[in-house]
Amino acid sequence: MSNIPSFVTIGEAMAMFVADTPGELSQVISFSRSLAGAEVNVAIGMARMGFHSTYITKVGNDSFGEFIKESIQHEKIQTNHILESTTNATGFMLKSNVTDGSDPKVEYYRRNSAASTLSTEDIDSILFHQQPHLHLTGVSVAVSESLRDAAKQALNLAKEQGCRVSFDTNLRPALWPDQATMIKEINNFAFASDIVLPGIEEGKILAGSDQPEEIADFYLHHGSQAVVVKLGSKGAYYKTRTGESGTVAGFPVNKVVDTVGAGDSFAVGVISALLDGQTMAQAARRGNLLGSLTVQVRGDSEGLPTRDVLSELEKAD
Repeated sequence: MSNIPSFVTIGEAMAMFVADTPGELSQVISFSRSLAGAEVNVAIGMARMGFHSTYITKVGNDSFGEFIKESIQHEKIQTNHILESTTNATGFMLKSNVTDGSDPKVEYYRRNSAASTLSTEDIDSILFHQQPHLHLTGVSVAVSESLRDAAKQALNLAKEQGCRVSFDTNLRPALWPDQATMIKEINNFAFASDIVLPGIEEGKILAGSDQPEEIADFYLHHGSQAVVVKLGSKGAYYKTRTGESGTVAGFPVNKVVDTVGAGDSFAVGVISALLDGQTMAQAARRGNLLGSLTVQVRGDSEGLPTRDVLSELEKAD
């Protein structure tokens, strides 16, 4: 049996069309296609690090679905748990081109998508027999009730078999019927997870505080083992149930090109470092490093490094 740690995640991958020129999406003539989705971004990052990476999703029997499967295979991610729907189409999205470092405008076309029909019956318990790391996000929890139940099934199976679970709160208010439901469902997943990765702005909504330590204490009090709060350019604050805590400074960035995907890259840094046996402080530092790389290039996962590139960057630091 291989001693390379395994990584599993579940979510919705979409075809993404990024505007080739700045301006309103309604005025853009040409777009470039790439792959998008919070969980698949993390799966890509983990695969580039050399981990056995498995992605659970469902795509349509269409060109976008084929593009997603081919893209995932190219990244050496396990595809045997990518299912196909004969009735629902693959979701896609449009993203504007920004040049001033602001958040781009994004439009989603994912209602009743193939991934939204993923169900508990699609989650195979064998995935968790070798105690991999399971990563979930607030996006997959928000897409549909069916996908949320599938994610819950994965979480329960993982916990039963001793797997470590991380959860990126990753709020998407537009996908929820109301804020109260969003807070309840997201926090239920967070409380059941070992590692919680909220952003400072998300903490205001979910934990009722804009203080990193108070946000961390909120989740530790409700059962989580460790919390890493993303502070944007200021870095990250971490705290564990065993008493470790601290703030890790962010990395300098020459120019912010595209902020989308930075949180996913941060998750890759934290998870990969922990699977490498590093401390929580080192994990937060690697998360900061990968996040800083991502915001300097256009695209959600294009800035994620290979293991060799990461090693060189960490040596130079």
